[in-house]
Amino acid sequence: MSDTKPEVIPEERDTPQQQLVEMGSSVVKNRHGTIHCLTIIGQIEGHTMAPQNTKSTKYEHVLPLLAAIEESEEVDGLLLLLNTMGGDIEAGLGIAEMIAGMTKPTVTLVLGGGHSIGIPLAVSGQRTFMAPSASMTIHPVRMSGTMIAAPQTYHYFDRIQERIIRFVANNSHIKPEKFRELMLKSGDMSNDVGSVIYGEEAVALGLMDQVGTLHDALEALYGMIGKNKTQKEDA
Repeated sequence: MSDTKPEVIPEERDTPQQQLVEMGSSVVKNRHGTIHCLTIIGQIEGHTMAPQNTKSTKYEHVLPLLAAIEESEEVDGLLLLLNTMGGDIEAGLGIAEMIAGMTKPTVTLVLGGGHSIGIPLAVSGQRTFMAPSASMTIHPVRMSGTMIAAPQTYHYFDRIQERIIRFVANNSHIKPEKFRELMLKSGDMSNDVGSVIYGEEAVALGLMDQVGTLHDALEALYGMIGKNKTQKEDA
């Protein structure tokens, strides 16, 4: 009987490939600096887990990752790619507040769709881009499940809605009144109220900074990183 123990191969953790698969993020280093690219896709998952067949972004993964990016001495900027149907309001707003509060250069790019609570995420970057074919659905706050039909419930809905409107207005160039009008517009969607807008319209409304592609978003981010480095050298 052999006393030789089987060789234990240490498990690799946090490799770029694993990070890309598990977190939907990657880190790229080039002559401009180090960019962390993070994706927000599918349904933004809150305290309740999304169904297994639903693509989702989990807030408990994204929040600490954003904190780590902000504190990292290696990462120079954040590129956020969005293609989301929306989801949990508090989770979406929480992520958006984190991004809006970052000092590192941040650029957001909406590809496909940035619907519902995805809109605060889309406007949270220091520079915001939207692909020409991308769309946004702006609608009133909705809640699923059992609700108490009391005046307090509707007051609570209204207060949540105002939080979203205030955040979007504070982080873009759209007026609160105009965003509220789009949210409550009738005739744009079948059996519902709200608005569906596309790239150029979002820019014209002041919701997004520019219609653009990945190249445009990266060029803007590189410019912001270069400016930051120059300011640090001059200080």
